[in-house]
Amino acid sequence: MVKQVIRTEKVRLYPNQMMKKHLDELCDYRRYCWNQGLALWNDMYDESLIMDNKKLRPSERKVRNILVAEKADWQYALSARCLQLAISDLGKAWKNFFDKAQPDWGKPRFKSKKAPRQGFKTDRAKIINGKLRLDKPHGVNDWADIKMVGAKSLKGDLKVVSVFRENGKYWASLPLEVEIAKKSKTGKKTAVDINVGHFNYTEGKVNTLPDHLKKLYKRIMHYQRQLARKRTVNGKKATQSNNYAKTRAKLQRDYRRVANIQHDIIQKFTIKLVTDYDKVVIEDLAVKQMQMSHVASKGLQRSLFGYFRQVLTYKCQWYGKELRLADQFYPSTQRCSQCGFIKTGTDKVGLDGNKLHHTKHNEYICYECGAVMDRDENAVQNLLALA
Repeated sequence: MVKQVIRTEKVRLYPNQMMKKHLDELCDYRRYCWNQGLALWNDMYDESLIMDNKKLRPSERKVRNILVAEKADWQYALSARCLQLAISDLGKAWKNFFDKAQPDWGKPRFKSKKAPRQGFKTDRAKIINGKLRLDKPHGVNDWADIKMVGAKSLKGDLKVVSVFRENGKYWASLPLEVEIAKKSKTGKKTAVDINVGHFNYTEGKVNTLPDHLKKLYKRIMHYQRQLARKRTVNGKKATQSNNYAKTRAKLQRDYRRVANIQHDIIQKFTIKLVTDYDKVVIEDLAVKQMQMSHVASKGLQRSLFGYFRQVLTYKCQWYGKELRLADQFYPSTQRCSQCGFIKTGTDKVGLDGNKLHHTKHNEYICYECGAVMDRDENAVQNLLALA
């Protein structure tokens, strides 16, 4: 069975000097439109509260129409879709502001020109002869297609393209509507126990923080200390120096290397899960709350729990596999997978084991039947019982 899905290809762009200038202008214009729209939205929202009139409340259409009517002459030399899509995203951000169930709930904020990542969107881009062609504004003659590298396949209908600049390099996310065939049924099921630094499942363990990342994290710490020292000594003037910019570029480079390595691990692991198994069980963890507890918060951040769940969710939908979430309060760690006994109170197993019974972090000893197991393997078997 064939299914229509959106698959995003991330590519590296190699614009010439002329197009670099235009891309930088569009990045600045996107930020300008967002900030102008947000300021207007805030004013209209405050006015509606003061006047106690719901009809005065802002909307995407109202804000967009006002900004379009008040466009300055210089704005006509830039893509009109940049403004339209910026206000569209602002409307979505305000809609999420009223939904406290969102993981990153909060009021939309103004964009800063000092942010390391700047970008814009367009829905009129095309792929011509393997190159990216953006919509050319009126009156602009020096326009060219942009060479790109990194896409495995460029087949399908192109949707809203995101172009961004980071660390002096240009990238693009190309969402393509493609047809994907569902994978064949295997009749197997598995469970994944998510831990800091590794994932355990029925066939073994996958390390998400391999040893070669330690060298990168040491370099990241070194660059962070250098930047902090420069800011302490020179204050606000530190960010204006060339040495500060070079050090920050090195820091961003190593962060991207770490992200690429971990994303590659998770992409390969998730495709293995949906290929080999028909049903996968994982825990529904409250990652944000766990990070706020400051207990192994750095390890939680680096282990990419949220990214793993996001990737596994859409791949199960693509290939017709079932993903089941165990409740946050399901005692996968405290329950004995052999007899069903659940530890409570002072008998519970924590991150450092159990001090009362002198057990280690990685071992599970059942006080009912006497079974001795590896803690992670026991959690996998408990999750597998839900399948």
